[in-house]
Amino acid sequence: MHNFLLVLEFIFSITMIVVVLLQPSKADGLKGFITGGSETFFSKNKSRTKEALLSRITVVTAVLFAITTLALNIVK
Repeated sequence: MHNFLLVLEFIFSITMIVVVLLQPSKADGLKGFITGGSETFFSKNKSRTKEALLSRITVVTAVLFAITTLALNIVK
């Protein structure tokens, strides 16, 4: 049981690292200051974009990582 949880912990940690690195940067710098902040189709429909999917996967992976961490401490 301990080895199985350890493998799950490793998989969730690698998955979380990859998903966080795939997410785009939130910092626009001076982009909005010079050109003005215009709304695009993608900014209006953020719930259907790749960015929203990566965000959901990050949250789910983080929760599963926390659960396996607690389980490892209990099984220990």
